[in-house]
Amino acid sequence: MLDLQQIRHDPEAVRARLAARGNPAETDAAVERLGTLDAERRALVSEVDGLKGRRNQVSREVGERKRRGEDADALVAEMRAVGDRIAEIDVRVRAVEEERDSILLRIPNATDPSVPHGGEEANAVVRTWGEPRSLAFTARPHWELAAELGMLDLAAGARVSGSGFPVYRGIGARLQRALINFMLDLHTTEHGYTEIEPPFLVGRDAMTGTGQLPKFEDDAYRIESDDLFLIPTAEVPVTNLHRDELLAADQLPIAYTAYSPCFRREAGSAGKDTRGLLRLHQFDKVEMVRFERPEASDEALERLLGQAERVLQLLELPYRVLLLAAGDTGFSSAKTYDLEVWAPGVERWLEVSSCSNFRDFQARRAGIRFRPEAGAKPEFVHTLNGSGVALPRTVVALIENGQREDGSVTVPEALRPYLGTDRIAAPGGAA
Repeated sequence: MLDLQQIRHDPEAVRARLAARGNPAETDAAVERLGTLDAERRALVSEVDGLKGRRNQVSREVGERKRRGEDADALVAEMRAVGDRIAEIDVRVRAVEEERDSILLRIPNATDPSVPHGGEEANAVVRTWGEPRSLAFTARPHWELAAELGMLDLAAGARVSGSGFPVYRGIGARLQRALINFMLDLHTTEHGYTEIEPPFLVGRDAMTGTGQLPKFEDDAYRIESDDLFLIPTAEVPVTNLHRDELLAADQLPIAYTAYSPCFRREAGSAGKDTRGLLRLHQFDKVEMVRFERPEASDEALERLLGQAERVLQLLELPYRVLLLAAGDTGFSSAKTYDLEVWAPGVERWLEVSSCSNFRDFQARRAGIRFRPEAGAKPEFVHTLNGSGVALPRTVVALIENGQREDGSVTVPEALRPYLGTDRIAAPGGAA
């Protein structure tokens, strides 16, 4: 969440940064209401402090009068009224704080000044890598190739769970496992991350801490009887590993990587994106999560981005890096880069990774702090995360870029030790 102190002291600056996302009327109203609530709370707290001071003073005076045998009834009656007023104020303060916190939890992060204004159309291409493969034949979409190669059974998944829940078979299932192991090995050995195997169900506090709740509760799969949520990304449980902790300065930076399945209800939107593996309710992903000192987080974002790019480079997939505009930047993020791979079968750039710096937005919600040095006042850490990378569209790009005219698929060299072959061919064919 945003820093209430900043809203209190410079609301116009906060309004200006939030306006870059769009819907300025909504955010202006929220900031204005926060200012009103904050002023009311401070006035109420000041009144309570004064009343408590008066109560302490009168309590002493009542004791002295009683010791002298003097009448103290008027003072006792005054204190009953003071006590009633304090109780009344306490109720109002709790109500103000609940409304304040509810508003704060629904306001997005302010985007970084370097982020372009506007919506998706204003996303900026930062760089590209590799050249899309020139095919001497008409490129085919992955869902045709994968079905013929015995890799993918979308109909079976639909029978079992509904659309958006794919079944991988044979070499397709092996390819999923190979990619996961390849990415985890790369991030732990080359990039220095500690591997985590997190829970795949999390509580409401964890979802709130990373920004999924309360705004996006309808997009999540929830087990109502236990009030637990299927994770939309490993970012949620991994970031919350340090919820409500005070870290020592020498613990930072902390870098974790984790594989998890991801579950998202909103995935099944109408349109061509629903074909094949382009948009799913359940998919696999390897995630990178970092906890950084505030002054180091900008550099850490660039490093995180490079680590996600390294995955695509080793997989020999042409890609481009986009700096997302403010209106296309996620709710919790201050700055996000997307990685998009080229898929010739569907003739589109496909997002396979988002790398984001949340600054102290998540840490403030989750209570993750560090002490810069002995005796110093605790500060909120900066959290970052990046997909390293998501599997479905990476598989799409591998199949469509690696396809041969005979319907087989060439396997990138870096993946061959994990998959045990340099080529995926139809069942019964040579591999």
